[in-house]
Amino acid sequence: MTATTHRYVYAFAEGDKDHRDLLGGKGAGLAEMTNLGLPVPPGFTITTEACRRYLATSDDPPGLAEEIDEHLARLEADRGKRLGDPQDPLLVSVRSGAKFSMPGMMDTVLDIGLNDAAVLGLASAGGERFAWDSYRRLIQMFGATVLGIEAEAFTKALEEAKHRSGARRDIDLDAAALRGLVADYKRIVNATTGIDFPQDPREQLDMTVRAVFDSWNTDRARVYRRSERIPEDLGTAVNVMAMVYGNLGPDSGTGVAFTRDPATGAPGVYGDYLANAQGEDVVAGVRTPVPLAQLEHLDPAAYTELLRIMAQLEAHYRDLCDIEFTIEHGRLWMLQTRIGKRTAAAAFRIALQLVDDNRISVEEALGRVTAEQLSQLMFPQFDTEAKAEPIAAGVPASPGAAVGAAVFDAATAERHDGPTILVRRETSPDDLPGIIAAAGVLTSRGGKTSHPAVAARGMGKTCVVGADDLQIDYDRKQFTTPGGTAVREGDIVSIDGATGAVYAGAIPVVPPPVVEYFEGRLTREQRRADPVVHAVARMMTYADERRHLGVHANADTPADAARARRFGADGIGLCRTEHMFLGERRRLVERLVIADTEDERDSALAELLPLQLGDFTGVFAAMDGLPVTIRLLDPPLHEFLPDFTELSVKVALAEARGESDETDIRLLAAVRRLHEQNPMLGLRGVRLGLVVPGLVAVQVRAIALAATARIKAGGDPRPEIMVPLIGSVEEFDLMHAEIRRVLDEVAVETGIAVDAAIGTMIELPRAALTAGRIAERAAFFSFGTNDLTQTTWGFSRDDVEGSFFPVYFAKGVFADSPFESLDEEGVGRLVELAVEEGRAANRDLVIGVCGEHGGDPSSVRFFDRIGLDYVSCSPFRVPIARLEAGRAAVAAEKGDTDTR
Repeated sequence: MTATTHRYVYAFAEGDKDHRDLLGGKGAGLAEMTNLGLPVPPGFTITTEACRRYLATSDDPPGLAEEIDEHLARLEADRGKRLGDPQDPLLVSVRSGAKFSMPGMMDTVLDIGLNDAAVLGLASAGGERFAWDSYRRLIQMFGATVLGIEAEAFTKALEEAKHRSGARRDIDLDAAALRGLVADYKRIVNATTGIDFPQDPREQLDMTVRAVFDSWNTDRARVYRRSERIPEDLGTAVNVMAMVYGNLGPDSGTGVAFTRDPATGAPGVYGDYLANAQGEDVVAGVRTPVPLAQLEHLDPAAYTELLRIMAQLEAHYRDLCDIEFTIEHGRLWMLQTRIGKRTAAAAFRIALQLVDDNRISVEEALGRVTAEQLSQLMFPQFDTEAKAEPIAAGVPASPGAAVGAAVFDAATAERHDGPTILVRRETSPDDLPGIIAAAGVLTSRGGKTSHPAVAARGMGKTCVVGADDLQIDYDRKQFTTPGGTAVREGDIVSIDGATGAVYAGAIPVVPPPVVEYFEGRLTREQRRADPVVHAVARMMTYADERRHLGVHANADTPADAARARRFGADGIGLCRTEHMFLGERRRLVERLVIADTEDERDSALAELLPLQLGDFTGVFAAMDGLPVTIRLLDPPLHEFLPDFTELSVKVALAEARGESDETDIRLLAAVRRLHEQNPMLGLRGVRLGLVVPGLVAVQVRAIALAATARIKAGGDPRPEIMVPLIGSVEEFDLMHAEIRRVLDEVAVETGIAVDAAIGTMIELPRAALTAGRIAERAAFFSFGTNDLTQTTWGFSRDDVEGSFFPVYFAKGVFADSPFESLDEEGVGRLVELAVEEGRAANRDLVIGVCGEHGGDPSSVRFFDRIGLDYVSCSPFRVPIARLEAGRAAVAAEKGDTDTR
């Protein structure tokens, strides 16, 4: 298939699975199934290019209408029916389908082509109840999707119709009741919009196609794309397909199937089926379906054919497939296939299964799992020893342990301070912001393939659906259980996405098995017995064998260092000395600041020395044989001193009582002297070392003596000393000389020379721009990307994230916070420039990064691309960085920069 600049429509048979950019994921899947000879209703796809042209101009692209005419005529000829024919009408569905799956985020309309005349013809051909049911569905979906009418208006009318008829479910409404409901719906359309429901079938089709295009830019679609990091400029394709009907009676139905369990990854038959229903009933969760396995008893022939097709599709795609199907009077039709969304546990387990079955390579397997998924597997889970009885149970749809305040709408979940559980009868796409904000989702309707389940699995959120016994009252903001327990908004509840259990109150949580594996607390037999842990362990081995980047840890204490090593760290990339001056040790810093004489200063430094010596000795022992990069004191001194206002009040009150304290008075004078309007750009980092006599020397002496002690004990300490906040090579030269002087002194005193590399932290734009000169003197660079981001953007992180960043996200200035994921265009360019100039000046220069970005997956990919030697992150993120570094190396070998 070759796309031209003027062609916008393709028949299903003209495409294949490799044309997702043009046909979208759904269109490419329909094309592939058609070419495989599977039973796909005929139809055509309007391309993503048409969508982009439409969104750019707010008008149909030239020639689009004529192409639709041509393909519609072919479809009518194929089916032997005409759109809107009053005798036996052709009806079509219109479904969105972007390149990347966005379940429930964009729009679908079924049964297009029905009007007041065609419904009578459809009744003659298929029965009155079926015809009027299809017509009410069209008006309901068209009204909400195309005309923008609140869905609640139609839902309320449906509930009233059921109440009048004494029907418990919508399928219990007879033809007369549905005919009356159609009249109610048409009145809603006219009263809300001022126009009648359109009777021209082609007008219905054209309006729906434009509505699907427009749905690309709805708020919910934008929120989802931001959450899943999907580019904004892709657009959506539109798939027009001849309708097949699952609402023709008990021998018809619709369902969703997975070739493996998307929650656990276990092989088997998984999915949902609804008899006498259309496809949207399953994914919307308005009715709770039966497990797919029950189809074997309801329709054995269709079930057998479905299993054959599922096996064929999994073998063809070599991955878990998500399939939508309809059965029409016993005949199976395939409506969609795509690579299925899955939980983190399922992703690792399935990838390993496919490797072991020789279906995919190890490199492909690494591309099938993500660092974000590994992070989800490291979240806590409920303590199985806790003595708690569930108050309700539902269908476990997405594993995890979620504890939070019960809330009953998305807006409350967004603004609530603290974790929440979003409780709904069923969710709609408009609930997406609440799903993102909540710790977990609980619904009383729907199955494993309903919208909340699919969305939660994709986001790693805990989800329990189909808790039918819950009575949810939105007006009173509460739900009640069969046992009479009432849970009101704000009450704490716990939901277990692995078992479906719902608990009142907070259930204790414990580390999950994956963390116990990283901590070294599982035996080999225990690791192999847990399929998820076994899969994670194998994938970590594969990643470590392939990664180029070293992964170090940010650790400041012996305990953190030991944990980092257990988690697989290759060394410590950032040991922050300022963290050794907290707690009770702050008073020693206070004494140093108020010292008026050299003796007072030396006394304070002398007390600090043994404390730091002990810390460094423990860190070196924990990381024996691995590099430990120690950053000299960096923050401004005011962070170690009392608050200026509080101390002023304390001194004033003491003086008023005649109880003045000389130490407090001297301390207040020092705090006043050191007070700065913008201390983060003031006296800190290298500047402290140059201004405060002895401060650098005591730290270096502690490092050297600790290393000497380890050497005497038979250890292999590998200290590296990092000078922070360098802006000029002259600053570095002065600090280098001081550090070297102290190292030499200790060597003379102890008879042991400590080989400590001396380097610097690049965290100011000027340092990045003059990296070539600094590299001539420095043994290593480590990018402090937190401060480099602040100083490049001119942001104070402490101030901006809670103030105007939300506006920046909403207006599209940021897709992600530049403090969480590296700003490659700006900050990244400075880093890349410094790497190039640093390596040109010093080919032996070791370069790493120690900001928070060292544990961010997308940032890790960037650092691998530009050739850094290592990244450093918190101990708990070390496994995440290791996995992503392996994935980045594999992607680089394939020339693929997008490892989504």
